[in-house]
Amino acid sequence: QVQLVESGGGLVQAGGSLRLSCAASGRTFRNYLMGWFRLAPGKEREFVAAISWSGGSWSGGVTYYADSVKGRFTISRDNAKNTAYLQMNSLKPEDTAVYYCAARTDWGTWHKADEYDYWGQGTQVTVSS
Repeated sequence: QVQLVESGGGLVQAGGSLRLSCAASGRTFRNYLMGWFRLAPGKEREFVAAISWSGGSWSGGVTYYADSVKGRFTISRDNAKNTAYLQMNSLKPEDTAVYYCAARTDWGTWHKADEYDYWGQGTQVTVSS
């Protein structure tokens, strides 16, 4: 069992940056594959980015991004702090959404939300034009 708490959302002008954090409880954070999703009004939940687990002899940290954020967003993790991050640069009004972090223990298909086991409560990101 793991609990996830997002933070770092807010209001920013187009072209600005935000860094979202996802703090996880438990001592096995390094064993979870972490993902970020977003939900905008009137739209379906959308995959944003994911990062593999890491630890032991494997440095891990394989990442995967949605085409809509590739080159602008960066996902990372700090296992010592039990925290995943989403650095968002060059923000656009269409990035406005509630952002959720999620965790899973299997490799599976990273962009499929229903394959994630745990979810945070979300943090609002609003980008003004």
